[in-house]
Amino acid sequence: MEPLGLPPIAGTTTVQNPLAAPRPGASVGGIMAVKSLQETLDAENAASQARADAANSQPVVQNLVSHIRGRWELAKYAKREIEQQMLKALRSLRGEYDPAKLAQLREQNSSEIYMMLFATKARQAKALLGDVILSTGDDKPWAVRPSPVPTLPQDVTAEILQSAAQVVANAEMSGVPMSVDDIRQMLADAKDKAESAVMVEARSRCRRAEKKIEDMLAEGGFIDALDQYLDDLMWSKTAFIKGPIVRKTGTMSWVPGPGGTFEPRVVQENKPFWERVDPLNLYPAPWARGVNDGPLIERHRLSPSKLSDMRGVPGYSTDAIDKVMDEYSRQGLHDWLAIDTERARAEGRTTLPLEMGSNLIDALQFWDDVPGKLLREWGMSAEEVPDESRVYAVEAWLIGNWVIKAVINPDPLARRPYYGDSFKRQAGAFWGVSLYDTMSDCQDMCNAAARALSNNLGIASGPQVWINVDRLPPGEEIDSIYPWKITQTVSDPMGSSAAPMGFFQPTSNANELMGVFEKFSALADEYTGIPRYMAGIEGANGAGRTASGMSMMIGNASKTIKSLVSSTDIRVISPVVEGAYEFVMRYVGDPDVKGDLNVVARGALSLVTKDAAQVRRNEFLNLALNSPVVQQLIGVDGIGELLRSTTKTLDLNSEDIVPSSSEMRIRAAQAALQAQAMQQMQNPQSNPGAPTPKKELMNGQPVTDNFGA
Repeated sequence: MEPLGLPPIAGTTTVQNPLAAPRPGASVGGIMAVKSLQETLDAENAASQARADAANSQPVVQNLVSHIRGRWELAKYAKREIEQQMLKALRSLRGEYDPAKLAQLREQNSSEIYMMLFATKARQAKALLGDVILSTGDDKPWAVRPSPVPTLPQDVTAEILQSAAQVVANAEMSGVPMSVDDIRQMLADAKDKAESAVMVEARSRCRRAEKKIEDMLAEGGFIDALDQYLDDLMWSKTAFIKGPIVRKTGTMSWVPGPGGTFEPRVVQENKPFWERVDPLNLYPAPWARGVNDGPLIERHRLSPSKLSDMRGVPGYSTDAIDKVMDEYSRQGLHDWLAIDTERARAEGRTTLPLEMGSNLIDALQFWDDVPGKLLREWGMSAEEVPDESRVYAVEAWLIGNWVIKAVINPDPLARRPYYGDSFKRQAGAFWGVSLYDTMSDCQDMCNAAARALSNNLGIASGPQVWINVDRLPPGEEIDSIYPWKITQTVSDPMGSSAAPMGFFQPTSNANELMGVFEKFSALADEYTGIPRYMAGIEGANGAGRTASGMSMMIGNASKTIKSLVSSTDIRVISPVVEGAYEFVMRYVGDPDVKGDLNVVARGALSLVTKDAAQVRRNEFLNLALNSPVVQQLIGVDGIGELLRSTTKTLDLNSEDIVPSSSEMRIRAAQAALQAQAMQQMQNPQSNPGAPTPKKELMNGQPVTDNFGA
């Protein structure tokens, strides 16, 4: 992962103890002047900034800056309509109208009621998906399995094959005559045993690799990122997860201190992390069909501490980061967009000017496939770009006019670390269809019906009054009405006998409006494939009132959720875990977790009713424990695995209850020896080494001694 034209990361500098440093201007032997600590730091800072200025002024860097800026302007323009649609979905989650619609309602003095139909549906869908996808432990939605024909390291394979060959050699040395067919059969059996041993070793490595990957994902924040991803999946056209991202982080450990105490020690190390990517911060090219197609820009809002943590991380220029921090301290580095204010309101954050008090630094992370010829024209050397006709995948970070990182994509297949999916995918499009898009028309109609119902009920809640103002004396109040109110009137100057005031009752349309609301609310269930009874809300009629009918309806309705879980398995969970496995293979030094392994996403399979699966598991366990034939087939290891899986489903610690495989073999061997000894005591004739019992005749009947008959 070599930087493109950027200087290497500066190392740490050791300075003297300021208490032991000589005074400024002092000399050693009258030859070399010794600077103070502050003077040394100032000189180092000046040298770092000079290196950063020289590196950033290179043609390769300036051309890259211009290229990123051009792509950024194009991507911003192309995403404007998508941003407005997603902001509308965000407002719907909070039960708020668009500013234009709200102004129209207030102009009409209409009700501003907003029915939380989409927000309720989003909670239901998130709960159904989270029950499967956010599971951990043995119920996690992925697993590691060996390949059908696993390939192990050569030393392990050679050891297994040598053991199989030794079996054949021992048979030949026994002196028992064997035909050609016997030898062939023995070789075939040895091959089968070797393949079985390879598979056993591969499964063992799978278990160790799975624990390592699970621990890495847990420490790297994958579960939290996945939870936020599910939230985004409801309102965003496409939701994203990113990783692994290598960051410098502090790890605290406890070391023995004086007097039997323990003291904390913080060690800085580079570790992989996974995070949710805000869909509003991701800007693809207008022609892109996926995250690996065309230029892609992610906008970051970095805090100064987060930017400072990038110092010393492989691929980042420490000198350029120092220059950015210096410029930020003097004038700030903000690049506000027009959407930022609308987004803050949609998310319920402050509506004050964003530039007031903000300490965030805007950065652009740029991904693109650049022809080698263009890289050469930008000033890169033949060593960096050996083939001009080849396309190179590039990653670069731009803050202001400073490139803090520019490297060739380190992924062997030039993949970008983004994984995304939609509630409903659109073929050939980067952005899909969100849950809100699926039911937005139903949401609007329910809102319109609710507003009309509110307005109508308000009008029809009491009588309407008409008054002939010419019949009222001066100063008479007509702004309110209440029981037992007396209204003064004067005689009609025209001599008419008509009443000066009257009452009439407006018509209530509540039933019709409620029918409209219920109709479109039911259509929302149909459009989304998530009926209300899936979340335990009453609403099923007819066949849904019976247990079998409800089970059938839930099975049919869950097909939408199964399809969504399956899509998430394929496009998010599997590639994320595969990326973690590749990280283990490349950077983790433990050889026992390496092997020919496959990641299996099983989230959709988890939708099978767990109670039914537990019943089948118990039936098989009873069969194994009560059938000698099954016990002979699966052996001690198979029974142990069944017991371990059963105790885990009971939320018990299987390691404390079920012995390990080796210990179970030892106990089985001891039990076999004890059974053999008991059999020999009961039937000494089966033991050729036992003394022969003496038989005598008494009254014509045989008499046995202490050994029995």
